[in-house]
Amino acid sequence: MLLNWLSRRLAAYLSKQIKCHSVRTSTWAAIQASIKPGDVLLVEGNTRISTAIKYLTQSTWSHAALYLGPEANLGIAENGEEHVLVEADLEEGIRCLPLSFYRNFHTRICRPVGLSEQDISKLIDYAKSRIGHQYDLKNVWDLARYLCPTPPVPTRYRRSMLALGSSDPTRAICSTFIAQGFQSIRYPILPERLADSDDDADSDAQRREYFRIRHHSLFAPRDFDASPYFDVIKPTLEQGFDYRQFQWAE
Repeated sequence: MLLNWLSRRLAAYLSKQIKCHSVRTSTWAAIQASIKPGDVLLVEGNTRISTAIKYLTQSTWSHAALYLGPEANLGIAENGEEHVLVEADLEEGIRCLPLSFYRNFHTRICRPVGLSEQDISKLIDYAKSRIGHQYDLKNVWDLARYLCPTPPVPTRYRRSMLALGSSDPTRAICSTFIAQGFQSIRYPILPERLADSDDDADSDAQRREYFRIRHHSLFAPRDFDASPYFDVIKPTLEQGFDYRQFQWAE
């Protein structure tokens, strides 16, 4: 009980916003028009825990949310907008939000390629079934240790620091929750690439390549950006960019 109380106090501390410089690269209207169900919305966070995640993963992105869309019927927010995102929050656990929650953040849309309507529906059902589950508070202690200016963690070990949680399936951190969703429909993010070859094989053409699913706890927000199986969507370009209409200051 004491550890749980301390974890929640620490979670509240780590959720506090800090001053950071972030530049949005797309208009709000373009983001609204471009995002589709099944997309992963990456966020450059502005909290203390964001600092730890960005350090450990050496990435701009510290958070990830899954866009389900208004057809998912997630309910209505206090501001009257529809909930369309599902994410794992440090204090509230897995929750739903309107897209406007991240209106003033630097974001990136990562889109799985070629998902069937059936698999999108399965992904949405999975995400909805997780709403209300807790955030993995054991990961909070792991992440908190790396908030010092120069954490003594060699680069090759940083990613593994994100896998020190409880392994309880009813708990989640933002990227592992989404990774589990895609793994449930057998969609690859960054699988382990393995190769097998016959003893008599003398060319690459005779080598057999196959993949193994990585444990969901090893995924970080940046992996959706780095994945060769997700498109990076540029909302400005999606809406029809014409450089000749660009207005430069004289």
